[in-house]
Amino acid sequence: MKALVLEDYNNLVYKDVPDPVIGPGEVLVRVRACGICGSDVHGFDGSTGRRIPPLIMGHEASGVIEAAGPGVGSWKPGDRVTFDSTLYRLDDWYTRRGLYNLSDNREVLGVSPGTYRRNGAFAEYVAIPQHILYKIPDNVTFEQAAMVEAAAVALHSINVSGIKPGNSAAVVGAGMIGIFIVKLLGIAGASPVIAVDIDEKHIQKALKAGAGAAFIASDPQLQEKVQFLTDGRGCDSVYEAVGMNDPVKTAVGLARRGGTVTLVGNTTPSVEFPLQKVVTGELRIQGSCAICGEYDAILDFIRTGKLKVDDQISAVAPLSEGASWFKRLYGKEEDLGKVILVP
Repeated sequence: MKALVLEDYNNLVYKDVPDPVIGPGEVLVRVRACGICGSDVHGFDGSTGRRIPPLIMGHEASGVIEAAGPGVGSWKPGDRVTFDSTLYRLDDWYTRRGLYNLSDNREVLGVSPGTYRRNGAFAEYVAIPQHILYKIPDNVTFEQAAMVEAAAVALHSINVSGIKPGNSAAVVGAGMIGIFIVKLLGIAGASPVIAVDIDEKHIQKALKAGAGAAFIASDPQLQEKVQFLTDGRGCDSVYEAVGMNDPVKTAVGLARRGGTVTLVGNTTPSVEFPLQKVVTGELRIQGSCAICGEYDAILDFIRTGKLKVDDQISAVAPLSEGASWFKRLYGKEEDLGKVILVP
């Protein structure tokens, strides 16, 4: 089969590789669409340490089942599917308690951190365990289904935050995940929803996505403006979708006393932490890791039209052109959102 292989850092090669071999309980999926995630772009140059070459990256994907291995139940060739990015064991202590995203020895599709190597979906075929498969509704396209993973990450952060309808919320970082958080907070009934970013164009995207207000992070009156919109208190829930020092500080600063700050971004391994603000404000700091069962809800939101994803897709291109699209994303080309590669 053909695949886009990270042969070395900053070097992607479109080449022939062996077809995946499926084992018991696995299916062979013919990939029809796979999105380039920001984590793939960061992994492209080795900065995250989680994409050690050689590796086939890609975990935001959809396709059609080509073949089923021994022990596969109701899934059959021809089924249109998408799949979770986390591969986990069913007999794990965390999995049995409904926390498969925290399971021991879990792996992520298209990731190679040194302890394991799991080739991903920038390829014609990928092997997938049956228990992470989800059926794509008939009126949802393969390209839309390739957006489910990112949207599910956003929905998981909302679910773990404990936000309630009518609560105020801020989203710091209006990139791909941040925009999905804004959209999904609207579906959840949060009000007002406030977006914060360093880029004016991201601010405009957040407003189009449904944010009631959006501000530049460097605005010297940011705190006062958020206070004004929240009856002088600050936000009930704040979501940080960048994972760096300044955005984390901003997120903590926007929360009301007794509020919740949910950390979704994971760009840097550590940040400086505003401890006194957290302690004296009795803030709840909540991490949000990946996805834990949100796929069905996102697929239903797309099916029913509650969640729009097409506006976040900038290009659908052949997998053979993947290296050039990676370079454009890595170079932070202006106005470039999600790029979906098609084998």
